[in-house]
Amino acid sequence: MRRAQVYRWQIPMDAGVVLRERRLKTRDGLFVYLRDGERDGWGEVSPLPGFSHETLDDAQSALLAWTNAWRQDDAAPLPEMPSVAFGISCALAEINDELPQEADFRAAPLCTGDPDELVLKLAEMPGEKVAKVKVGLYEAVRDGMVVNLLLEAIPELTLRLDANRAWTPLKAQQFAKYVDPAHRARIAFLEEPCKTREDSRAFAQETGIAIAWDESLREADFRFEAEPGLRAVVIKPTLTGSLARVKAQVAAAHALGLTAVISSSLESSLGLTQLARIAAWLTPQTVPGLDTLDLMQTQLIRCWPHSALPCGAIEDMEPLL
Repeated sequence: MRRAQVYRWQIPMDAGVVLRERRLKTRDGLFVYLRDGERDGWGEVSPLPGFSHETLDDAQSALLAWTNAWRQDDAAPLPEMPSVAFGISCALAEINDELPQEADFRAAPLCTGDPDELVLKLAEMPGEKVAKVKVGLYEAVRDGMVVNLLLEAIPELTLRLDANRAWTPLKAQQFAKYVDPAHRARIAFLEEPCKTREDSRAFAQETGIAIAWDESLREADFRFEAEPGLRAVVIKPTLTGSLARVKAQVAAAHALGLTAVISSSLESSLGLTQLARIAAWLTPQTVPGLDTLDLMQTQLIRCWPHSALPCGAIEDMEPLL
């Protein structure tokens, strides 16, 4: 006999979280819980404001319709909305033992402002020192100086940078001007530096700084191709779709010799622990980009190892079914 439940939740965010020039005060989402006989599974559906095309209310309607059909033993296809398809596919994968339990809880520390805080985090980080810095939030010259300072201060550090298409070609060049050419090889990649792919490609050619595609993966005309200066693709499953689609994108990237990075879309701790399992399964050699839990004030259902944040239970959520 099949049983299912859908829960709606809200997590307060730290005051400084800004997405596409809007302050995010709470992270809102849904969990789906499926049970089929003795087997069960959880999935998270949490569209990312400013990035997902679907709203949370859209996602909720689609999730409830699919869940009701599933309870009646109807083999309904996954909804087209990426966040809904991803969450449902994770719950089904848990039921069918298709999502391995082993998880990669390494996370490239995220620096959004204070470089001194990142230096302290890295000092405590065992093994490979990989960190991520958001650029494009401040002046390009300042970003270049901060990146150069970090690379100079920590010789074993490799940086991943993310500009979210914030720069014109001129601003991108201003950034590069302040990064010592001797340090540029330790920039693993810079995600989408410019507003267009053409300008980002030109930036890579002119500066020798490798780039990665992120937003481009979700555009209709995107094709997986090896290109000069392109080193990686950043895959955000909540924005991508079903587990099958995520797996196909990782395989396409690896076939071209590109690095594939599984990355967070500000999921809850439950979603993050599933992303850690997906990373260990599909990209075992690559540190995932999952260091977003500290932007939240609480965890839910499943907790990230060694996190000091309190962990809420089912009673802290609103049941919808």
